[in-house]
Amino acid sequence: MKALRNYVDKIKPHFQEGGKLHAFHSVFDGIETFLFVPNSTSKTGVHIHDSIDSKRIMSIVVISLIPALLFGMFNVGYQHFKYVNVPADFWQMFGYGFLAVLPKIIVSYVVGLGIEFVVAQWKKEEIQEGFLVSGILIPMIVPVDCPLWILAVAVAFSVIFVKEVFGGTGMNIFNVALSTRVFLFFAYPAQMSGDSVWVASKSIFGLGQTVDGLTAATALGEAATAITPTHYPPFNWDMVTGLIPGSIGETSMIAIAIGAIILLWTGIASWRIMLSVFVGGAFMGWIFNVCGPATAIAHMPWYEHLCLGGFAFGAVFMATDPVTASRTTTGKYIFGFLIGALAIIIRVLNPGYPEGMMLAILFMNIFAPLIDYCIMQSNIKMRDKRALKSNQ
Repeated sequence: MKALRNYVDKIKPHFQEGGKLHAFHSVFDGIETFLFVPNSTSKTGVHIHDSIDSKRIMSIVVISLIPALLFGMFNVGYQHFKYVNVPADFWQMFGYGFLAVLPKIIVSYVVGLGIEFVVAQWKKEEIQEGFLVSGILIPMIVPVDCPLWILAVAVAFSVIFVKEVFGGTGMNIFNVALSTRVFLFFAYPAQMSGDSVWVASKSIFGLGQTVDGLTAATALGEAATAITPTHYPPFNWDMVTGLIPGSIGETSMIAIAIGAIILLWTGIASWRIMLSVFVGGAFMGWIFNVCGPATAIAHMPWYEHLCLGGFAFGAVFMATDPVTASRTTTGKYIFGFLIGALAIIIRVLNPGYPEGMMLAILFMNIFAPLIDYCIMQSNIKMRDKRALKSNQ
């Protein structure tokens, strides 16, 4: 690391004012502060300093996503070889999935970070680190056969119109990764509806077999299209391990739980939001089990709802986004509970869209400031009443 530090210090003057590469100062600054903790200090004002900065927070979130990402790569290969009925070992399955997912990660980061670099240079500001997380989240919540050019357009739309026009990292009111999926959902609903997800279509660098557009219905898709209320997919442990069709990072409850433990242990994410999302989903699922419409997805056990689709992934990695979630203690409980309940309501009452977590989170992103405002106003009124009583 000392050699790297010396090299960075050696080339740094070229990127400073008057240097021949000054035009790329923001790019250099972003890379330097990612590799090393800045040694600059605040000159004025009163600040609370911590041992961790936002780049380190984002890095921890990325680390927490790695288990779900790696399993998603394996599951892509597993589903491929399963449906073409060709035996394969672990490394063949993982290799196929790795080669299928990697281009999407590259496109996501190249497009997203490229736009952020351009905006930072134009505004003469530092490059923000928010897309470090969004860039890996986006490939994990889309079908693996999503065309790269479509993904690039969706990423560009989200970064520009959901993030940068609001002022950049920390100023956006909607989750950037989910906004990318919303763009894909409304522009290409057949590919993003959630009732049919690609599992195998081609050979990649000699791995796998070529088939013609094979798709397999997800468990939510089967429940949404079932003829009778009892024809929902029965619960099985593949729903927990993740060996089922679905978007890349959303299938494995175990991998998601590992990520949740990392986030909670490091104090990065709010356990109040996570817990209340699952409580809200379980409660609404139970309500529909008791008195819901005569459909399979309404009578599917409440605990099965929590295992399927993007519910768990959204509860752990999306709903807990500190920028777009409620920030008051009581507000976090309300915010999370309403996300979980609303996700199940959308699933059950909208058969054309058996998934619901994405829309539930984005809808509650709108109301998060209102929830916090109401909580704070309530606290102010309570303090005023206590002050009035003490003065009497």
